[in-house]
Amino acid sequence: MDLGVRWKLHGDGRRPEPGAVVRPDERLSWPRTIGLGAQHVVAMFGASFVAPVLMGLDPNLAIMMSGVATAIFLLATRGHVPSYLGCSLSFVGVAAVIRAQGGTSATVTGAVFVVGVALFLVGLAVRRFGARIIHAAMPPIVTGAVVMLIGFNLAPVTASTYWPQDQWTALLVMLFTGLAVVCLRGFWSRIAIFLGLLFGYGISWAFDRIFGKIHSVDASGKLTDHWRLDLSAVGKADWVGLPSFHGPSFQWSAILVALPVVIALVAENAGHVKAVGEMTGETLDDKLGTAISADGVASMLSTAVGGPPNTTYSENIGVMAATRVYSTAAYWAAAGFALLFGLCPKFGAVVAAIPGGVLGGITVILYGMIGLLGAQIWLNARVDLRNPLNLVPAAAGIIIGVGGVTLEFTDNFSLNGIALGTLVVITGYHALRAMAPAHLKTQEPLLDEGTSSYDADDGPESTTPGRDQRASS
Repeated sequence: MDLGVRWKLHGDGRRPEPGAVVRPDERLSWPRTIGLGAQHVVAMFGASFVAPVLMGLDPNLAIMMSGVATAIFLLATRGHVPSYLGCSLSFVGVAAVIRAQGGTSATVTGAVFVVGVALFLVGLAVRRFGARIIHAAMPPIVTGAVVMLIGFNLAPVTASTYWPQDQWTALLVMLFTGLAVVCLRGFWSRIAIFLGLLFGYGISWAFDRIFGKIHSVDASGKLTDHWRLDLSAVGKADWVGLPSFHGPSFQWSAILVALPVVIALVAENAGHVKAVGEMTGETLDDKLGTAISADGVASMLSTAVGGPPNTTYSENIGVMAATRVYSTAAYWAAAGFALLFGLCPKFGAVVAAIPGGVLGGITVILYGMIGLLGAQIWLNARVDLRNPLNLVPAAAGIIIGVGGVTLEFTDNFSLNGIALGTLVVITGYHALRAMAPAHLKTQEPLLDEGTSSYDADDGPESTTPGRDQRASS
């Protein structure tokens, strides 16, 4: 059985030959391949570590399971789709909602485990019936609206939780990260979030030395005098050790909040596979269902032990575009590095110590990018918002999702926010389409034909919350 773990040496093994790319089944010399693997891990540091911290999960377990998930994905796709799997920022919103309703970390991972199951089943359906089944259920107007409401639903989290902890640090980090995303080029622009984190650490440390403790709310919401950057836990952490594990807990209210993320994940996967296919010159449409299912399996495995879900991660597409190296051997190396980082509690303590003001500045950009990716889906698919069949369900669903509107059925069961907004968009669109006159029913492109584009000069722009950050996802 071909598992995609054998690679031919590309040229002299030093660099891609002129006008050529290093294909997934090729590799450079092992030292260069291992170096590229480390580069991929660095590229995903910013968003992939921010996401589990924002979800309240163990960053050490998150990075370790991202390595496991990457290995599962590479085996499932037989090495045809180079990708690193990390935690999509699409899950941050549902985690915040679940915790606001009194949910624990186990409740969060239980709800997301069900998302992984749903994603796995969607992948099987795509393998059986083709990508058109995605379009039939989730045309671009629906997908874009759901991605938009998921992103914008996060705005109160930044405004009420992170920004008030240190507004001036948040403002400076926001400005620096924005400049890094726009002004830097190549690999450096792909790690803009990571650079923003480093800048925020430095600013927080400097402000502590210059101004002393800050009088503001802390991470628990209490108004106190506290240090902006508290590294006390780092000194106590071991250099080597296992992360903390926990089992999932299943609650219907939490599951209903999390399920809409499946739509965003399908869009992420479709955009990722399409972008990789364009860059490598391979037709990967037949791998879409396998890629989606592999993400589902990886997410189930990670959340079963208390980690975050893992999906295809876009910062690494930028690294591939910049280096012209698409070798899956580099991703196996990246998976190995991730496992090593996961076994270093001191490293996780450094991540967990990210100051609230730093997260405030970064999440302003990240959450906004996630929401605006919905608009990008509409633009790429040429969705006509002058058409009331598109406008009405999207408008209603977005306002419900962003505003946190609640629909109570009984004293113990209600739908609100993301779950209710998504339900309104999907059911509203299909119900109105069934009753709409013929002239309003225009043919839209397939989802996987409208979620990504590739520019040979600047690299791919895709619709993943991870790419957003770039860029979610």
